[in-house]
Amino acid sequence: MSSVPLSAYLTLAIILFCIGLYGALTKKNTVIVLIAIELMLNAVNINLVAFSKYGMMPSIDGQIFALFAIAVAAAEAAIGLAILIAIYRNRKSVNVDDYNSLKN
Repeated sequence: MSSVPLSAYLTLAIILFCIGLYGALTKKNTVIVLIAIELMLNAVNINLVAFSKYGMMPSIDGQIFALFAIAVAAAEAAIGLAILIAIYRNRKSVNVDDYNSLKN
């Protein structure tokens, strides 16, 4: 049975992180920006799990940190969408460029 090498995990993580960074920096839709941030957090989780398996001293610590990161990502998504809904009710837009100030 063949094992997937560490370089494959790292390559996947860097691709996901770059896609997420591109989306977070270039897109104007706030929902797309939140999804891009989630992609970057998932890339970090892949690295945590890969290094917990292939690290100097393999252990379950990386997987536990990944679970905490998933919990933080879920909270970030819920709070981010709640803020987005509140702003949309006031501004009638989900365009990032329209949020330069919280004043009316």
